[in-house]
Amino acid sequence: MTVGDLGEGLSRYQKQGLCSFHTPGHKGRQEFFKGLDFLGSDLTELPGLDMLHCPSGILAKAQQRSAEIFGAEETFFLINGGTVGNQAMFLALEHTGAKRVVVERSSHRSVMSALVLSGLKPEYVIPTIHPDFNLPLGLDVKKQQIPWQAVSACHVTYPSYYGTAFELKQLLEERTLFGFNTPILVDQAHGSHYLGSLFPPSALKLGADLVLHSSHKTLSALTQSAMLHVQGQRISRTRLRQSLEILQSSSPSYLLMASLERAGEFALDFGRWDCLKEDVENLHSKVSNSFRVLSQNDVGTYGIHTVDWSKILINTRPLGIPAPRCVDYLREGYGIEPELWDEENILFMLGIGSTPEDVRRLTKGLENLASFAHSGGFVEAKKLVRNDRLRIPPLPHLMLSPRDAFFARKTQIPLKESLGHIVGETISPYPPGIPLIVMGEQMTCEVLGTLLTASEGRWQGWDGFNSQTIWIVEE
Repeated sequence: MTVGDLGEGLSRYQKQGLCSFHTPGHKGRQEFFKGLDFLGSDLTELPGLDMLHCPSGILAKAQQRSAEIFGAEETFFLINGGTVGNQAMFLALEHTGAKRVVVERSSHRSVMSALVLSGLKPEYVIPTIHPDFNLPLGLDVKKQQIPWQAVSACHVTYPSYYGTAFELKQLLEERTLFGFNTPILVDQAHGSHYLGSLFPPSALKLGADLVLHSSHKTLSALTQSAMLHVQGQRISRTRLRQSLEILQSSSPSYLLMASLERAGEFALDFGRWDCLKEDVENLHSKVSNSFRVLSQNDVGTYGIHTVDWSKILINTRPLGIPAPRCVDYLREGYGIEPELWDEENILFMLGIGSTPEDVRRLTKGLENLASFAHSGGFVEAKKLVRNDRLRIPPLPHLMLSPRDAFFARKTQIPLKESLGHIVGETISPYPPGIPLIVMGEQMTCEVLGTLLTASEGRWQGWDGFNSQTIWIVEE
């Protein structure tokens, strides 16, 4: 019996023995799953195994233990990824007349899908573009005018995909100062490891009401596993449970939930991170003259309040070599697999399963990459010429709510003819999954220019990339 194309593809990839600087955080290390019988534990709700949507036994205890570890009053296990957590946040809101919610424009596409499901309209806050990386890495809270009295909630991302975080404490203090009771919801997908003194404070510790952890990204949980934490009285627990019951599978995987339980316990082993920090600092000192590396020196600039050292973001512009060519060099010569890259940036993510040897391997690869470039080794590569279009163009005008745009009649037209039309699909480069334009927005010159010059890549939501067409709302 053949294993099929998918099975063969997985086997071929695994045999390459690549060094992971991407999700999941367990990095394929068996130690996190020792004693877990994968086949025997591939079960769903049976007598004695409790029920995810109405837990009273072993699942209830596991979730409560996770709440204790991460500092929440109550924790919900998610087996449909962090996406379902963002969606449940919005469905759980009690609008009390307000039909709008504050959303960061650089939020993950799952937040935009939450707008479709909930019917809420976004009031966007605009992140700050870092000129060296041409990426949205910060948010200046002082420059944002949050309409607290007119919104159901304020949803923010902390930290960003790249490990930078804005001053969340200031946002929470502003709510208190003005005397509002507006819930603050936090997508902390990339900061589930924020425990102890090695990392920035968690959003729960700072006082957020609902906090999402994508536990598989940096901790040891299996892919598609996440947690949603809640505290305080601003969010109805009943509505939250009902929302998760609507969104999550009625046949939850006990393998995923068992990995979540273990991920919490392993998260308390701070030594797994402590042993990496010195080697990361050594990497910075050895390669910062050849690359522009995001570091603690960037704190206090461009809306950046903290930088997570376990995310290694490098810009290849000083070399003059496009990032994709550098990625090829690192993969072919050193077996290094990054998390993501664009034309000039590469992101390497550490996880709880990373080792000092992994970091040293990356350091050596980057040093030799720089030497190879300086010696003229990339003679066949085109010099990197910056595209000055920002990753987040000027904000398009919102003509329809995402929900209304989703259900509206649509037609597909040539992309080059779409200027001024209401776009009928949410288009995001993935990763990181930050939308370039959201359904319901009007196509602008800046967005159109970016899409027309888009190179081959992984686009989510763009049905007509190959044919250079786009869905628009019929008017």
